[in-house]
Amino acid sequence: MFNRLSRRHFARIAGWSALGLSTISAESAQADSRRSLPSGFPRNFLWGTATSAYQIEGAVNEDGRGPSIWDRFAHTDGKIGDHSTADVANDHYHRYKEDVQLIKALGAKAYRFSIAWPRVFPEGTGSPNPKGLDFYDRLLDELLANGIEPFATLYHWDLPQALQDRFGGWMSRDTSKAFADYAGYVAAHLSDRVKKIFTINECHRLVYSGYGAGIDAPGLSLPPQELNQVMHHVALGHGLAAQAVRAHGRTGTRVGPAENLVVCIPAIETPANIRATEIATRELNAGYLTVILEGKYTDGFLAYAGKNAPKYTAEDLKVISSPIDFVGLNIYLPHHYVVAADNKSGFSLLPFPSTFPHMESDWLKIGPEAMYWAPRQVAKLWNVKSIYITENGASASDQPAADGNIYDLDRIMYLRNYLTQLQRATSEGVPVRGYFLWSLMDNFEWTDGFEKRFGLYRVDFKTQRRTPKLSASFYREVIERNKVV
Repeated sequence: MFNRLSRRHFARIAGWSALGLSTISAESAQADSRRSLPSGFPRNFLWGTATSAYQIEGAVNEDGRGPSIWDRFAHTDGKIGDHSTADVANDHYHRYKEDVQLIKALGAKAYRFSIAWPRVFPEGTGSPNPKGLDFYDRLLDELLANGIEPFATLYHWDLPQALQDRFGGWMSRDTSKAFADYAGYVAAHLSDRVKKIFTINECHRLVYSGYGAGIDAPGLSLPPQELNQVMHHVALGHGLAAQAVRAHGRTGTRVGPAENLVVCIPAIETPANIRATEIATRELNAGYLTVILEGKYTDGFLAYAGKNAPKYTAEDLKVISSPIDFVGLNIYLPHHYVVAADNKSGFSLLPFPSTFPHMESDWLKIGPEAMYWAPRQVAKLWNVKSIYITENGASASDQPAADGNIYDLDRIMYLRNYLTQLQRATSEGVPVRGYFLWSLMDNFEWTDGFEKRFGLYRVDFKTQRRTPKLSASFYREVIERNKVV
């Protein structure tokens, strides 16, 4: 659609006089800018896009799929902003070949998708559904035939409803064990083609929004001790699943978590503030990512939790900290700006002013430096050697212009600034191996229904027509040049 726009439309730099640079030519300023910025991403940097099963697949009652907690939740009055459900969503279950071509058109070489647990085990446990993996077999074959490397996520929130009814979902370690059985089955059957597997997507949100605030499925509001116990069971599920993938996957299969860590940024980049931010990152992620990477709960976490600390055994901690091959980071926004402080913790969290900029979604604060500090801190704190940005993207209104095109300049602004910070990180040796933009296309955005759009392709959910936005052209240029444009 936007092929008539040449590369120079994206690369042109303007407005030097407004920056106080009117005494030099624009050409000199451009040259200085090129010298001061990293030249690009590492040679083998992997560019991809991401989706999740419940948000795009539809076909919720086909080929033996069982109900998930999100099916029940979305069909409960008042839970979804626009009163929609994901019963059809993007109809990706039937249109996957068309959607693989959308990925290929971007030039992306990787695709992160999730597998629907209730398709594989409709009751969560017991006998697998004979047709459960057929769809993913077809999808993997289609991806590989088009030169796209698959990255699979085992759990992106669509817990089989049967496990919620039977055990209370993640309130019980029985669900952790069931997840491991499911993980082992998938690894045994699909690891001939998918070599990189993420265990659980965004523990923090699924726990706090689903079991704490009650705004996501399953819609519970548990007291603090039970909530901490839920997070422990999710961490245990991750560890058991990592072990199962290693036990049942083919040689060369790699595994790790994909987490929306609490992102902490130094308000001013001084050595003291940077150190305070590292301390804050470790402590504010202590309930999940820290215990995975250290094999223990921090003293600060246990002291703060007090009587509400989770109950666990030494064997639990050993399982939770099972070896992993990489860490996936979902990075959208800065959660906290930090300064050093003369207090017990060694840091203070600054309040956000009411005028702090955000995207179309109010929660999506714009802080590009999150993309630099988050992977840098993970690599330094825990000596992680391989990191993937498993999600990053932005909502926008995405209304077609008079000519029918979608000029999502705000999304391009967001992506350009975040990718510049990622380019900064990789130029300094932070071991980020790849980036998955969220999302390939507009989809069912959980409690927002279809009201919020994150895609590179606009979806008309009545006709299922996919239309590339201007950001698709931008991302294609980034991928082709392997640098920010």
